[in-house]
Amino acid sequence: WTLGADHGSVGWPRCGEIDIMENIGREPAGVHGTIHGPGYAGAGGLGQGFKLPDGKTFADDFHVFAAEWETNRIRWFVDGQPYFTVTPTHLPAGKAWVFDRPHFLLLNLAVGGNWPGKPDPATPFPQRLLVDYVRVYARTNQAVPR
Repeated sequence: WTLGADHGSVGWPRCGEIDIMENIGREPAGVHGTIHGPGYAGAGGLGQGFKLPDGKTFADDFHVFAAEWETNRIRWFVDGQPYFTVTPTHLPAGKAWVFDRPHFLLLNLAVGGNWPGKPDPATPFPQRLLVDYVRVYARTNQAVPR
């Protein structure tokens, strides 16, 4: 996920948050892509889920999660398949698009919180997050030197 680089000065959610991939234990076949900003945060975030077919779960294999982030559009992908797009036109009326400024990347394994809730006796421990690689690309309009 990403968090606005101005988090320290403006706080959350005014800095913006892009959840590139969120997976909660009770949904082993699903992930979520979401944005959070001022007036559309927490349960009011704008997002969509993606589910693997045929009873597969994300823990069964490595997958490629991606977000293509442009000034006025963010698109989410799983294994190259697009599943959600959001633009400033999707925001609640009068709310600000805060995804036109720098963000920093975070990778973490969280347990508990408001969503999905506190761990209970059925929560499996220990938990692991295995990451094979992280890549960040920037589009440019410059010609490639020959």
